[in-house]
Amino acid sequence: MTIIDIYSGFLGAGKTTFMKKMVEEAYKGEKVVIVENEFGEIGIDSGFLKDTGITVSEINGGCVCCTLVGDFTKNLHQVIETYHPDRILVEPSGVAKLSDVMVSVMDVAKEFPEVELGALVTVINALKARKQMKAFGEFFIDQIEHATTIVLSRTQKADQEMLEYCTEEIQEHNPKATVITTPWEELTGEAIRKAIEGKDSLEVQALAEMHHEEEEHEHHHDHEEEEHEHHHNHDHEEHEHHHDHDHEEHEHHHHHDHGEDCTCGCHDHDHKGHEHHHHHADDIFTTWGKTTPHKFDRETIETALKAFADTEDYGYIVRSKGIVPANDGTWIYFDLVDGEYEIRTGEADVTGRLVVIGTEVKEAEVEKLFGLA
Repeated sequence: MTIIDIYSGFLGAGKTTFMKKMVEEAYKGEKVVIVENEFGEIGIDSGFLKDTGITVSEINGGCVCCTLVGDFTKNLHQVIETYHPDRILVEPSGVAKLSDVMVSVMDVAKEFPEVELGALVTVINALKARKQMKAFGEFFIDQIEHATTIVLSRTQKADQEMLEYCTEEIQEHNPKATVITTPWEELTGEAIRKAIEGKDSLEVQALAEMHHEEEEHEHHHDHEEEEHEHHHNHDHEEHEHHHDHDHEEHEHHHHHDHGEDCTCGCHDHDHKGHEHHHHHADDIFTTWGKTTPHKFDRETIETALKAFADTEDYGYIVRSKGIVPANDGTWIYFDLVDGEYEIRTGEADVTGRLVVIGTEVKEAEVEKLFGLA
């Protein structure tokens, strides 16, 4: 299997430096070939990349999205047939449209069953993003809109206002992309790779945990039903009495734990069929998530979690997770399940991320509670 990742980015964004870090730290043990397109007659970055010991195949004199489409396709064919690599990293010219490069790679992938398109990464200079977006909007915005991951460079030199503005502008054009805002030197290549491949998604993790809990609950329910059938065959009258007793206890616990005004939907009973056990978390709950470089105080996080645990002012919150940078330079990790929460200090992550899962979630109010609005 050969995976083709595209690392795009406007001129001077720092994508060659970023690729070098990924090759040295994230793709160790893989057979990697870099296909590089310089907009000009002479390739400069290839010498820098060859220091890594990786094979670099250059295409010079134009742009892969226009005059060099044929050359690019031919080059990819040669790389695949000659090297049979585990991974190809395509670095198009800074003035290339990511959408065009993506189509060219997909056309090649159709000809080789063992080839698939992987990550679509765009590197953006945080210090110049505002200016470049205005000056080169068509190319710049195309690279944002079609990326699966957007990596901000020079963030260690950007002030908080600039960083948050840049992130918000990116999310306006591409709300689904992973945005990496933490300075590269504070992250391992493996941590970045997990973010690029979507393996560290807080939303996915939280929903997976909820599904696991739901499956365990359903398994327990099925087991109880088997026992119910067994007892039913032995003593129908005794079962009827026992069922009435269980029903009363269940009603009591329902009102005690969730309140009579609970709106989550999973507690609406059909006592004949117990159909509520067949709901799934993503059919019932809504998810609010936020990616942000905003720096937080521990008190802000604790206030929010306490509100989720003790009240329904922000909706019926059943799950919340977060990894966010703190004002004191550390990173805050938090986790809330069933009204109980934990806050701890952890290592730096690719960017600040928060997730809240519940029913009738008041998203605007949640955003204000975390100090993000």
